[in-house]
Amino acid sequence: MPALFEAYRAGLLGRQHWLPNIIAGVIVGVVALPLAMAFAIASGAKPEQGLYTAIVAGLAAAMFGGSRLQVTGPTGAFIVILSGVTATYGIAGLQLATLMAGLMLIAMGLTRMGGLIRFIPTPVIVGFTAGIAIIIWVGQWQDFFGLPAPDGRHFHQKLLFLLENLPQMHLATTAIGIFSLLVVIFAPRLKPFRRVPGPLLALIAGTLLYKLTGPEGVRTIGSAFGGIPQTLPSFSLPDLRLSHVVELIGPAFTIAMLGAIESLLSAVVADGMAGTRHNPNQELVGQGIANVLAPLFGGFAATGALARTATNVRNGATTPLSSIVHAITLIGVILLLAPLAADVPLAVLAAILFVVAWNMSELHHVVKLVQHAPRSDIAILLVTLALTVFADLVVAVNIGVILAMLQFLRRMSSSVEIRQAAAHDLPPDLPPGVLVFMLDGPMFFGAVETFERALAGTHTDPKVLILRLRWVPFIDGTGLETLEEVITDLHRRGVRVMITGANPTVLSKLARAGIDTLLGAENIQPTLESALTIVKEKAAAE
Repeated sequence: MPALFEAYRAGLLGRQHWLPNIIAGVIVGVVALPLAMAFAIASGAKPEQGLYTAIVAGLAAAMFGGSRLQVTGPTGAFIVILSGVTATYGIAGLQLATLMAGLMLIAMGLTRMGGLIRFIPTPVIVGFTAGIAIIIWVGQWQDFFGLPAPDGRHFHQKLLFLLENLPQMHLATTAIGIFSLLVVIFAPRLKPFRRVPGPLLALIAGTLLYKLTGPEGVRTIGSAFGGIPQTLPSFSLPDLRLSHVVELIGPAFTIAMLGAIESLLSAVVADGMAGTRHNPNQELVGQGIANVLAPLFGGFAATGALARTATNVRNGATTPLSSIVHAITLIGVILLLAPLAADVPLAVLAAILFVVAWNMSELHHVVKLVQHAPRSDIAILLVTLALTVFADLVVAVNIGVILAMLQFLRRMSSSVEIRQAAAHDLPPDLPPGVLVFMLDGPMFFGAVETFERALAGTHTDPKVLILRLRWVPFIDGTGLETLEEVITDLHRRGVRVMITGANPTVLSKLARAGIDTLLGAENIQPTLESALTIVKEKAAAE
């Protein structure tokens, strides 16, 4: 159920709740203005397309999403992916990939995959987020320092080119960039400006500095893009040819996965700040609808924006009405103030993205993990970060998750204990020739070697081998196959095998695998005592 409808049922859309949500929405709209343009330019799109994205996606996610407080729009995390897609396939390819990603997100939400995102380990998330921050930071050197466009598609090629050309920086552009960066960081700390967002202050101050000094050679939105049209976006379908669709499946899946991770992480942060609870599957559906509609109206990929969502919560928002007002605010800016954007220097937007990259990097979190986390987690973090920067985001996340899974399986397999029962675990009248093994932990493919090694440690064959499965929560296919092989081998050697204490889930799997038939019904007992009673009765009968 969409969060907007839940808010209505809870009575949160009444008039008494309008004012705080309207105020929060206007403030978030002001914050989104420079960020939307900056993210669009960094992604290879036009600045107005960032505004269109924030408007259309913001409205759609607010109406159909699963979080009351989420604000959706273009984000810094997408820059790395989107700029690469735009460079390869053009803006039309980016819009088609966005639409396809939206359909994938809707499918993920309808198939209830929202809860699975939380299983991505923290070192992987921190690693790829820090890697994205590094790429964004280096990617803005061109506009911040007034350098020529870098050669090469790979990060190291661009970095070397920028470093080589750094001595030829454009001084006026660099001065405006440094001034804007100082404004973003320090102006909000001054008492008169505490309520004004730093990016907006930098946008105004940097533009005024450029207009008052009038230096030559400074690139602006007007000189680079011809300004921002004073019109709202119109509906248009992207090129839906099958060849293009097939070619863009990979980029679309990448956009969908990162959008899902980013939006759900942002929703979790909003819940922690406001004490609310989002619906992850409905949020994926809402984000999917937003990404289907955004490219149809001139936009591109969007997701839950953490900075705007946090601003929304801090300024008193309680319902999706604030996100709707944020979109309306941006519509007003386009219709009334679009011509003024032509004089905004690109160095100002680069300075804003410098701060975005710093905040995104969460350096304190990285340092804390490196200082206190296990070495394996540190290795996963560093590998993910390095692959994000020097290879590819999808490769980084996939390998990071695989390494984390392998590490988890190693830890799980080492935690499984299979040992011969000690004397104090057994009754004093244990019949001769009876050996009891205790299994503690899940019997899965990672623990098979431990199981085989433990049984191989018995130097003489007993008459009866009892396997106590009381502390085995589950058993997988590999564990069942290994157990069957062990039982067959022991039967061939004349050893009677009995199983005790298995829970209903394990018992059902034993039955499905035919192991109950292999053992015989009397050899599967609920307790060790009942198994020993059967052994004693048979010994007495013999």
